[in-house]
Amino acid sequence: MRFGASIWPWKWEAPYDRAIRRIGQAGFRATELIAWDTDALQSYYTPETVALLRSVLDDEGMRLSQFVVKNEGLASSDPQRRRQSVDEFKQGVDTAVALGATVVNTVTHYPFNIVYPSLMDRPHVQMFTVDIGAGLDWSGNWSQYVDALRECADHAQAAGVRYSLEPHPFRYGSNTEGLIRILDAVDSPALGINFDPSHLFPVGDVPHVSVYRLGGRVLHCHFSDNDGATNVHWRPGKGKIDWESLLRALHDTGFDGVISLEFEDIPGVSRPVTSIPGAYKPHENASDGFEQEYRIALAYLTELAERVGFTVE
Repeated sequence: MRFGASIWPWKWEAPYDRAIRRIGQAGFRATELIAWDTDALQSYYTPETVALLRSVLDDEGMRLSQFVVKNEGLASSDPQRRRQSVDEFKQGVDTAVALGATVVNTVTHYPFNIVYPSLMDRPHVQMFTVDIGAGLDWSGNWSQYVDALRECADHAQAAGVRYSLEPHPFRYGSNTEGLIRILDAVDSPALGINFDPSHLFPVGDVPHVSVYRLGGRVLHCHFSDNDGATNVHWRPGKGKIDWESLLRALHDTGFDGVISLEFEDIPGVSRPVTSIPGAYKPHENASDGFEQEYRIALAYLTELAERVGFTVE
């Protein structure tokens, strides 16, 4: 098992080569890269850049643990939008293979592509709601979503990689029950879960119980903490998640992948423009204080992981 760090809290926008080196020099043995849109797949991840990124990873002794694709619209009621989303995923798989990643990740998707308000913006007193319209065919939308996911998973399998779905509030697969429902419906050996307790905890799941229920279908992890009120991403130990029990559950269920730290809501995080979600702006590159939070977390989690039986590379 390795600990890694997601690239985007360190450097939100490309280029990423210097940020990869910084993550490696902070003690992490893996990272994740991302394409925020299809333009990035074509304009940034060129053959020359792919070769550079692979060289940097090799120099630092790091693994590219997964490649993240933004393909919103996979559960749209518009068949053309679903087709576009599937094609975006397939392009992402091609890029992931070129980069040497073995896992491709997306978050789960909003039913009918209805965008809900952010859980972090939920008021304490005022009404919190979303307009969904009338006459929606929920059963039909679910079937369309499963078909689209199956096509994505089939493409990943044919390319020799796996597809990790990540739970998010208000989406299909927002909790453990929803994730199991998706996995059972799609029924693909290529499909698994990117386990992110910071999204499951505030919707009512106990993270280590979720891992046992998912069994060996966790392919990759994002680790960050919160108090269960929202899905903010703090350093483990700052919130209420039971990290030792979570790591023990992962060990007990045979996890041997990468746990990627993803601290999106601590001071000094990379957030270069005001339109990007988050409280701490603007930083093009993560600050020295931010890096220190990661070093503290790495030492803390490594000690816990070894305590429950993991061998940390």
